[in-house]
Amino acid sequence: MKLERIVTFLPSATELIYSLGAEDKLFGVTHECNYPNGAKTKPRVISSVFDPATMSSKQIDDKICQLMTEGKEIYNLNEENLLSARPDLIISQDICEVCSAHTDHVNKAIAILKTKPEVFTMDPHTIDEILMSIKEISKKIDKEKEGNELVNSLTKRLEFVKSKTFEKKPKVVAIEWVDPFFTSGHWVPEMIEVAGGQNLISSEKMPSRKMQLEEIRDANPDVVVIMPCGFNVKRTVDEYSKVLRNNKEWNSLRAVKENNVYAVDANSYFSKPSLRIVTGVEILARIFHQEAFEDLRLPEGSYMKIRSSVPVKERNRA
Repeated sequence: MKLERIVTFLPSATELIYSLGAEDKLFGVTHECNYPNGAKTKPRVISSVFDPATMSSKQIDDKICQLMTEGKEIYNLNEENLLSARPDLIISQDICEVCSAHTDHVNKAIAILKTKPEVFTMDPHTIDEILMSIKEISKKIDKEKEGNELVNSLTKRLEFVKSKTFEKKPKVVAIEWVDPFFTSGHWVPEMIEVAGGQNLISSEKMPSRKMQLEEIRDANPDVVVIMPCGFNVKRTVDEYSKVLRNNKEWNSLRAVKENNVYAVDANSYFSKPSLRIVTGVEILARIFHQEAFEDLRLPEGSYMKIRSSVPVKERNRA
């Protein structure tokens, strides 16, 4: 059966549909689907039960913990918009119940629809699995040629980064949340390794987890990359200023003293299993090996070095 009416429950799927030139088949998206701009005009079938835009990372974490403890939903299903969409394909995810609408929402959607749609569940944990999901979705929506071309283009970019060899690779800690601290998981550790870094603390294919500042101190990274889930660079820097800039223990880290702390646009290039994670690899490559990758074209505002507030005298103590 030819699939003509698609609803996506996660932003990376929406982005892919547009990249394949199939946006005319897209009849429902989530409140987080803001890229590309055209996605903002599509009916919302999923929304959050609270607005995190003006909340601190601590407030967001507290709210999510409260909802989960109470057995309440983090996301709402807009039944009216879903019924109007009449989907024959729902693209969902099974990676994280906090980040996007999850399996439970798919089951609710199927229950209220008269004609039961096909469901494709994304569950990638590596770069290759993300690329494979692009191919699988492309084939389902009759865009196999476009999907193969897209994956080939992304693979060539990854191969270019991998082709560089380095005698010294910086030791890297990537932080997915700052209050409380969370490691970066799933595909991010692999991204660090592909970009020419040595990943510390977190593990490939594994979900993020809480960690203590002592773990970061003991790991003694050369570089720290801060990538709060869903945050852009500006919001990350703002949160850093509020939570970490005046933290004495944080400021004692070697990476902080040596001005090797970076904020990246996690919302666009790291948090989601989207085709733009390849751009994320390129961003990391530039951070780790600036001279070798100075010719890479990166999106404006995709990363920023966070300057230390530690006095020079204290930086030089060791």
